[in-house]
Amino acid sequence: MALGPRLELRQGQGLVITPQLQQAIKLLQLSNIELEAFVEAELERNPLLQRDGPEPEAQEEAPSVDRAEAAADQMPDGAAAADMDAGPDDASPGERDGGENGDSAAGQVDWSRAGKGGSFEGDDDFESRLTREKSLTEHLHDQLAVAGLDPAERAIAAVLIDGVDEGGYLRTDLSDLAERLGCGLPLVEAVLKVLQGFEPTGVFARDVRECLSLQLKERDRLDPAMAALLDNLDSLARRDMAALRRACGVDDEDLRDMLAELKALTPRPGAAFGGEPSHAVSPDVYVREGPGGIWLVELNTDTLPRVLIDQRYHARVSGSARTEADKTFLSDCMASAGWLVRSLDQRARTILKVSSEIVRQQDAFLAYGVQHLRPLNLKTVADAIGMHESTVSRVTSNKYMATPRGLFELKFFFTSAIASSSGGEAHSAESVRHRIRQLIDAERSETEVHSDDTIVEILKQAGVDIARRTVAKYREAMRIPSSVERRRMLKASV
Repeated sequence: MALGPRLELRQGQGLVITPQLQQAIKLLQLSNIELEAFVEAELERNPLLQRDGPEPEAQEEAPSVDRAEAAADQMPDGAAAADMDAGPDDASPGERDGGENGDSAAGQVDWSRAGKGGSFEGDDDFESRLTREKSLTEHLHDQLAVAGLDPAERAIAAVLIDGVDEGGYLRTDLSDLAERLGCGLPLVEAVLKVLQGFEPTGVFARDVRECLSLQLKERDRLDPAMAALLDNLDSLARRDMAALRRACGVDDEDLRDMLAELKALTPRPGAAFGGEPSHAVSPDVYVREGPGGIWLVELNTDTLPRVLIDQRYHARVSGSARTEADKTFLSDCMASAGWLVRSLDQRARTILKVSSEIVRQQDAFLAYGVQHLRPLNLKTVADAIGMHESTVSRVTSNKYMATPRGLFELKFFFTSAIASSSGGEAHSAESVRHRIRQLIDAERSETEVHSDDTIVEILKQAGVDIARRTVAKYREAMRIPSSVERRRMLKASV
């Protein structure tokens, strides 16, 4: 067989994911906070984009100056120079089609914004410091300032403070710290002993036992019996009262008093101080009951960034573009802006479509509660609305729905199915977990405690075909102790 080069034409099918499609897929799975950040970056990068909504008063006073300068910074030199040749009678680049003419003359200074970058720049930060809750680290440094330590000890103390977590526990190894700082371990331990006298009591402890012992020592209650109780916290976690009585050498009444003292202590002394501010979750979709029991689904417009293309500014600048680089830059900006506007609209429509189908599938949950949550998977929703499962999965990631029964992530409504023992409709795994919790919460005495086998029998009588290992898995996932531990807990509470 002869070998040689030759040309061939072959026809085939393949899936090509364009950069625009890749970005659209990424846009679909962003949360509303991530989406806002993405849109904000696009607004800064693309001079043809602007928000669809009222601008702040300071920006309305001199839109032409700000927008022209921003565009000049981003465009090539030729386009920027050409734009500067435009006469003062041209339309303001900050106006949209159909908008009114701006009142500011070109080149007018906006004195209402002149304070930015000047002596008033730190005002907002000053106000935030006045209203922000003091953190644990700041509280400890305030005490360090008046502790009377020498410079070397103060340096060691500062490093130890940096090693304290939000709960108040010291997560720094003392030997490694001494070696790193080039000092002796006894000096580090001496500084730590001073720091353990700081408020809140129990801070700088290295484990739970040390934390509780510091608090008991301050109350003058760290006697040998209480020390033995702290040495047997594992028996306390198992509610093994017999082992605790033997270890502490006390009777039932004394042990109950000791346990009551222990419950009054704080295992996380640093939790009372402010940490990172928590952000409230904003729902992407609202669900409310309409006339005739119909559930109405609507998007939360406050979480949807609205942008549009500044057609008038594009017409002005494109008419002044003279070089190919300028025209290419404007063409790319126009294409990118058009893609973003269409993608945002498509994202909103897709979220509404998926949410509406979820509400249709789970209307019994909205009407009657979690016991009526139906089994649901991504394929069921995808087939119903004519989309791919991966699209539905991306839509339900980091999206929240506000319902009359609370705020839920969209993924909450997707639960696996558990067969019915009577051959009827399958049960949702979430509703079965709810039934298990209800059975355990109803236990009031040692004789009423249900074992996993008993729970299986009760559920089978209710029409739920479930295995014992599944009950145990659900119980452990909900952090519910075993029946033996629950009996000990109920016995100890009597």
